[in-house]
Amino acid sequence: MSQPFITKNMTNKSKLSGAVLYVSLLAFISFAVYILYINQEVFYTAHDRSEFLFGAPFFHALLSKPFGLMQYAGAWLTQLFSRPAVGTGVLAAVWTLIFLVGVKVFRLQNGAVALMLLPVACLLTSVVDVGYWIYVSTIRGYWFSQSIGYLVMLLLLWAARSTPRKWHPLWYLIGFCAYPVLGWFALLFILCLVFADKLTWRELTGIVLLLFTAAVWRTLLYSNLRPDDVILAGLPRFITPSDSSEHLSVPFWVLGAVSILMSLGGRYLNRPKVTAFIPVVCAAAGIVFTLSLMFRDRNYIDEMRMVRCAEDDNWQEILRMAEENKRPTTTMVFLKNIALMNEGGLLDRSFKLGNDGENITNPDSLHVSLLDIASPLVYYNYGMMNEAIRLNFENAIQAGFSPFYLKVLSRCALAKGDKELEERYTTLIHHLPFYGDWQPAPVTQKVKELEKAYSDELTGVENSDSYVVNTISLWSDSVSKAASEQALFYAMLRCDSHRFWPSLRNYVKTHMDEEFPLHAQEAYILFMDKAPEKKRMMLPVQQDVYDRYLKFWDALKRLGRPGATLREVGEQMRGEFGDTYWWYNIFGRKIFVINNGNFGHEVQS
Repeated sequence: MSQPFITKNMTNKSKLSGAVLYVSLLAFISFAVYILYINQEVFYTAHDRSEFLFGAPFFHALLSKPFGLMQYAGAWLTQLFSRPAVGTGVLAAVWTLIFLVGVKVFRLQNGAVALMLLPVACLLTSVVDVGYWIYVSTIRGYWFSQSIGYLVMLLLLWAARSTPRKWHPLWYLIGFCAYPVLGWFALLFILCLVFADKLTWRELTGIVLLLFTAAVWRTLLYSNLRPDDVILAGLPRFITPSDSSEHLSVPFWVLGAVSILMSLGGRYLNRPKVTAFIPVVCAAAGIVFTLSLMFRDRNYIDEMRMVRCAEDDNWQEILRMAEENKRPTTTMVFLKNIALMNEGGLLDRSFKLGNDGENITNPDSLHVSLLDIASPLVYYNYGMMNEAIRLNFENAIQAGFSPFYLKVLSRCALAKGDKELEERYTTLIHHLPFYGDWQPAPVTQKVKELEKAYSDELTGVENSDSYVVNTISLWSDSVSKAASEQALFYAMLRCDSHRFWPSLRNYVKTHMDEEFPLHAQEAYILFMDKAPEKKRMMLPVQQDVYDRYLKFWDALKRLGRPGATLREVGEQMRGEFGDTYWWYNIFGRKIFVINNGNFGHEVQS
């Protein structure tokens, strides 16, 4: 009687363990699919800012360094992200192979197979924790190279562990020879093979000889690289001359440690008492690890989507996003204003949608600005072709000639009428996946008008957001309607009465018989009241706009109690007056302490 009961009990436990395993795997897979889905814009931007150039020079430049072949393959595969669903599908397929091969390599059984979720979680984390480094990183093929390198390492390890033990010294030699291809994964391969079984003296002697040979080889082939760059070649390290990020390398250190531990403890991991709880722990650990390191910020994604729309001249989508996002970054503010310039309503809607750009959310010390994210595109749309071309080259020399820079260069060449140069850039783009029929968008009438409105000279000075504002605010003598509108708008952004009055006079001259825009009325009332000049002009304004201006100052005086800060008062007044130019002029710039409730009687210029 007892034997059937024991058998039935064991069967029930086996079914329960199987159910736990499948539920854990399904939970992690669902989580991974969700993370990949919400980061589709990140993957598109990854392809847009990753360099891959068809031809021998780029190929040989990468192969001259260890791990170069993996980076070359990764650089090409990254371009599949131009169709994010395709790229993420290929990446997920690589991770599926890693899971299946890893189970064979480390000889995992029953619930222990869930341990392979941990390496997959590390690789998943590595592509969603990059943050704003995506704009400045110079690591070629980063998004695929680590996954491909790890898969090749597992295949080698599988082959090595499938051969008799006496062949291990030969596999150590193969791992050594594979170093130029696999980089730090070759070292990981040798370590995993060493810890998989107890070392013999013959194997230890062979390893010592290999280390000695490696030192000689490094001197002969890679003397231009630092020793740590050679030993850990291909291990991603995010470093610039002024910034660095250690936490972005954490997923790869964990990946190596987990692989070594699975090799070391393989014989203990398949015990029934151990495997019973492994699936739940591994799935939970993988999810928590990814969530704890993943970069999450709405503006980060919205910026990417806006840049993508600006590349396609999809201004309506940019305006739709601007209406939904109440705390935009500086980059989003500029792209929104360019969209309004093209769609109309710049001086009627801009301040309603907000012009006080928020600082970006960045856990690192890395300084990223409009210059890194969208400056070339901004200069192009304002007709400043020479500045756009210069910025393209300056940024591309550092980060690589990615599709983003090649596309803007092609559009600039088209705008300047240089057909030969345009075809040269377009040909480079045509070698990329899914770009076979790509052509630069036609030059819009606005761009043509702004390009002709003034002399596009290279100034050689900084190219910050304030530089753009200050430069365009000086166009007050242009006879172009588009340029005079931009000059007035950016004089308002500068909060500079000395630039506002000549810009307004020129705007009225070039826009005769047109309605006085709402925000221009608001600025006119404010500057007439607080910063009048002898040559001011008299213009009619709507009574309700003027009445609201009086309410604004009444509220400002009432809330401006001693010790209050502009930030505090601004937040209190944002709900009622945040859509006005007056709110921007007072609160949308620098934060000052209000002295004794007195805001002063002159608007700072």
